[in-house]
Amino acid sequence: MNEHTHKQFDAEMETIRSGVLAMGGLAETQLTRAIAVLRDDENEGEIDRVGAVEHEINRMQMTIDQQCSQIIAKRQPAAIDLRMILTITKIVNDLERIGDEVKKIAYKAAQTRGSDQLAQVRHHDVAHAADRAQEMLQMALDVFARLDAAAAAEVIEQDGEIDAAFLAIMRQLISYMMEDPRTIGPALEIVFIAKSIERIGDHAKNIAEAVVQVVRGKDVRHASAEEIRAEVAAE
Repeated sequence: MNEHTHKQFDAEMETIRSGVLAMGGLAETQLTRAIAVLRDDENEGEIDRVGAVEHEINRMQMTIDQQCSQIIAKRQPAAIDLRMILTITKIVNDLERIGDEVKKIAYKAAQTRGSDQLAQVRHHDVAHAADRAQEMLQMALDVFARLDAAAAAEVIEQDGEIDAAFLAIMRQLISYMMEDPRTIGPALEIVFIAKSIERIGDHAKNIAEAVVQVVRGKDVRHASAEEIRAEVAAE
């Protein structure tokens, strides 16, 4: 690859990298709006905005996928460059899935309005879990921007907190449903919301794992958090 071609390749890669971060920023904005719907029964206007952003996220995924395919076809990258491109296709897939889950949260939140008995679970416990998922997503995107494998390991460890929050919410909701069958309908909607939050944590974890794979050249998707921390600490 001559110097001119090399500069073109670098520019194309930077365009794709910037596109991923812009897509991630949209997913963060979308999640902020969904959390607002969870916390405020009067925030109905945010639901349509969440749906509009989800369409834009889908469009960005297709654009970035096409750009990656074109680079592979034109430049035939190898080693870490190819690994980066393949990783980017995984990351944008996770971001697109996050967009889908956030849309579910907003629409399901609207369906749980009016249930005073479950207001505490929805407005506090579920919204707090969503906050944690948003923090995890922000960290995962920062890890990608900096290609920081050590910080990626920290993101991966945080997924356990969101999983634990999901189980705690489930236990609460089961108690409500057993005590008062009238809460079964809205409680099940909140279960779906909590599950979407848990999945957002999983997708943020996937992004962090993809960064480890780029930096270290090792697939850590099925490794434990302890094994990943040891991997990034190894020379």
